[in-house]
Amino acid sequence: MERTLDVDAVRAFVRVAETSSFTRAADIMGSTQSAISLKLKRLEAKLDCRLLDRTPRYVHLTQNGAAFLERARELVEAHDRAFITVGQVRPRLAIGISDHVAGPELPALIGRMNVQDPQLLIEVRIGSSLDLLRTFDRREIDVAIVRFQAERDDGELVAEERFGWFAASGWQPRAGEPLPIATMPEPCGVRRLAAKRLDEAGIAWTEVFVGGGVTAVSAAVMAKLGVAALARRMLPLGVVDVGPRLGLPALPRLPIMIHARVANDREAAAIATLSDAFANAVKG
Repeated sequence: MERTLDVDAVRAFVRVAETSSFTRAADIMGSTQSAISLKLKRLEAKLDCRLLDRTPRYVHLTQNGAAFLERARELVEAHDRAFITVGQVRPRLAIGISDHVAGPELPALIGRMNVQDPQLLIEVRIGSSLDLLRTFDRREIDVAIVRFQAERDDGELVAEERFGWFAASGWQPRAGEPLPIATMPEPCGVRRLAAKRLDEAGIAWTEVFVGGGVTAVSAAVMAKLGVAALARRMLPLGVVDVGPRLGLPALPRLPIMIHARVANDREAAAIATLSDAFANAVKG
């Protein structure tokens, strides 16, 4: 016989023991006297011992019943604590966003998600597209919003965004020297694309600054260190497109892809909010 106890039957036993009455126990549990009696019979059968002596006039614990009562209370309390603990855990959605995608809209986006679902615990990680996809594949995040990766055939297209060559207003390259470029480190896909386009156009270039994120790269551009390949919505004030003036190769529109693992309707709604927000930001 399987050695598993029915918690409802154990709870019924505790209530009968505490009230010395099947009727009062049934009232407390919102049940009937016959249902409580049936639960107790099944519990006694499972334990292979008698727990209660009962007559129409009284209910008393047997010796086995008295020995079992404290353990029965502990079992019911542990069961109830388990439910309370689960109920207190906030649902969590871990989101990875490429640094070349996050943009200045991120605070408003997080606020919008919180308004939609205040109980949802939002975890956001910023990184390179390739690193975030690896993290997604390891199931460490639920959503990855990244730049298109040619080696991937999954994910959904959110939007396509125009990139350009940007420098501080008034900045001029030095004649006869390679074009100074501010970039993010490998494995940044935008960096690889920019380098490939410059090489194909036969333009000599040199890396003068490597930043850990778009904010750092933008700061280097503002400091007039050189040129960077950036999306227009990422630009700080005072930065201009110098691509046409310097004869730099055109950069394509780069897709934003969303890779998501949806567990329920709640997560699906949050992911839809993410996708719509980024699509609208790119259009804007």
